[in-house]
Amino acid sequence: MKLDHTFTVAAAPDDAWKLFHDLGRVAPCMPGAVLDTLDGDSFTGRVKVKIGAVQMSYRGEGTVTREEASRSMRLELSGSETRGAGTASATVTATLAAGADGTRVHVRTDLDITGRPAQFGRGIMTEVGDRLVQQFADRLEDLLRGDLGSGPEPVAAGAEPEAVDIGAAALPVLLRKAVVPTAAVLLTLLLARAVRRRSRG
Repeated sequence: MKLDHTFTVAAAPDDAWKLFHDLGRVAPCMPGAVLDTLDGDSFTGRVKVKIGAVQMSYRGEGTVTREEASRSMRLELSGSETRGAGTASATVTATLAAGADGTRVHVRTDLDITGRPAQFGRGIMTEVGDRLVQQFADRLEDLLRGDLGSGPEPVAAGAEPEAVDIGAAALPVLLRKAVVPTAAVLLTLLLARAVRRRSRG
């Protein structure tokens, strides 16, 4: 599953790129994520997600490579559920470029996921991803501005991540997709009822 997201941060490209070198500060900007260890270009961490009343925790590892000339960062990620058979792996490439309002960040994700989250399908996962990326962008911008009061608080290694509610993010999408079929069913029922009334009259 390939996902593309773009957002703009109100900061100069050099400042944004400098921050992207510091995973210890950037990682807490991602909803539901905790960075446990960081050793050079390798790291381990955890992500907790919530779908309704069900919570899932993933533990994984990753590596990062950077291309200074193009201001591009590539993450290779893999993980598995701590209590379950679900797995997730992804290659994430973030490219920074100068934009009219600051720095434009394009994120391309090649995602392979199994287990319960996979049931949403590509369309819903894309829109859920849009919402999560927007939260990430807002937190990143707060961090770039030095506004730590509204930005993410530092998370100690080993701390429990706060679950990101994927179900809440997906609900508006599910409801929107259900509007047309539901309206069609209701219209059919109303027409059938009207026909029955006329036939009785």
